[in-house]
Amino acid sequence: MAEHLSQSELDYPFKLLEYFNGFRVSKMIFSACELGVFDLLLKSQDALSAQHVAQELGTSMDGMERLLDALVGIEILEVETAQGTALYSSTDVANLYLAKGSAKSLHDMIIYRSQTVYPLWNNLVDAIRSGRNQYEKTFGLPSGHFFQAIYRSEEEMLKFMGIMSCHWVLDGHDVVTAFDLSRFQKVVDLGGCTGALANEMARAYPASSVTVFDLPQVVEAAQKHFKQEDSGVTFQSGDFFSDEIPGADLYVLARVIHDWPEEKCLALLKKIYETCKPDRSIFNTAAHVWVTMLPI
Repeated sequence: MAEHLSQSELDYPFKLLEYFNGFRVSKMIFSACELGVFDLLLKSQDALSAQHVAQELGTSMDGMERLLDALVGIEILEVETAQGTALYSSTDVANLYLAKGSAKSLHDMIIYRSQTVYPLWNNLVDAIRSGRNQYEKTFGLPSGHFFQAIYRSEEEMLKFMGIMSCHWVLDGHDVVTAFDLSRFQKVVDLGGCTGALANEMARAYPASSVTVFDLPQVVEAAQKHFKQEDSGVTFQSGDFFSDEIPGADLYVLARVIHDWPEEKCLALLKKIYETCKPDRSIFNTAAHVWVTMLPI
């Protein structure tokens, strides 16, 4: 390894120190989102003092000033001085991605990473030793079934659905247009959650019908909390392991099969294959299966 490092890195390990302290940067952004810092700054027409922000959000003046200065240091916020007082405002990036009200907000992703993923990763050593997920140790929940833990309450389920929706805010359009999928007239997104990717698909290919197939409680929550008007996407309830899946020309498995053991993945793919009919493809072959395996 050493031969690949520059001499300066060998003299002083800047990159290693950056890695060591990376969690601090993440947690500063997470904390600011949880406290509502970016929402407050977005709503304000003027730059705000640390004292004003602290009063509005119910925090200590010292703690908030330190947080705001740290966010300036990583170029998430900007600061100016007027009559000896530091006044803080958001950068365009913070307004676009970190405040709740933005069309491209990643707020739900940040909250999930802060309140669920971050505590779980604190037990990474135990996960490696045992080969098991750490929901039981971290949250006192049975760890045998991943989604039973995630969907343990409506609040937790909505939190998870929020992060899934955020992923497609960033990548959805690029993913569905990476290949020309217009020849597929009927598309089924298995485990499509909020319908965020399906909505991108429907916008890119308006002549295609797009259906999200997911668990009943997920479908209900998606239509209640995440529904987009006039998207053309339909929802169908079911369990793709135990129930019959609808016929389609194209099946989408996006951020799905990485969640399951190999035997369950193979069973699902076999089920899709058996559902396919040769005449459902423009090429007179079995229907296509489009799989994205991106980490949560």
